[in-house]
Amino acid sequence: MSGSAGGRWLLLLALSAAATAVLADPAPEAVDPCATFNSDVRHERALFAGQAQPLAAAKAAAGAPAVTPEHLYQLQLHQRAEVTFAAPPAQRHPPPAAGYAGLVTLEVNAAGLYRVALNQAFWIDVVAKGVSIQSSDFEGRRGCAAPHKIVEFMLPANTPLTLQFSGGITPTLTLAVTRAPAAAAPH
Repeated sequence: MSGSAGGRWLLLLALSAAATAVLADPAPEAVDPCATFNSDVRHERALFAGQAQPLAAAKAAAGAPAVTPEHLYQLQLHQRAEVTFAAPPAQRHPPPAAGYAGLVTLEVNAAGLYRVALNQAFWIDVVAKGVSIQSSDFEGRRGCAAPHKIVEFMLPANTPLTLQFSGGITPTLTLAVTRAPAAAAPH
């Protein structure tokens, strides 16, 4: 083979190998961001696939509407400057007064670990008797709104609770409260 013919043959061989590699290993498909939570969120995802019940959040704890676990709500919020919180939001960096906020109430029949799931980034506080309950875990996913954020709280039974939302940039918020799944038993 002459140098020119050999060079062409090597080029064709290289192009053929490259084409075969591309066809054999297609580009990975885009991953659904809602499927990348570390914890099992199938139950919350199923709720978020349903129809949300409209509900106007309150500007103060007195007279705040009640939400119940296992329901999906579409909350209508207020300008943050109009809202009086049951306890100061525990957020490290206070949200601007120009954002949106609102309050609802919740009471659970059984004490335990519960999840508050939201469709977007908002700060969540759960208040019992004027004191904020510390969250035990949280997780969120950019690009996912079904849900976007889940925060877990250990809630007491038969105690009136105030859920307060702040730091959001939209006047509506989709919300569901669920019982956290039981931890898997060790093998």
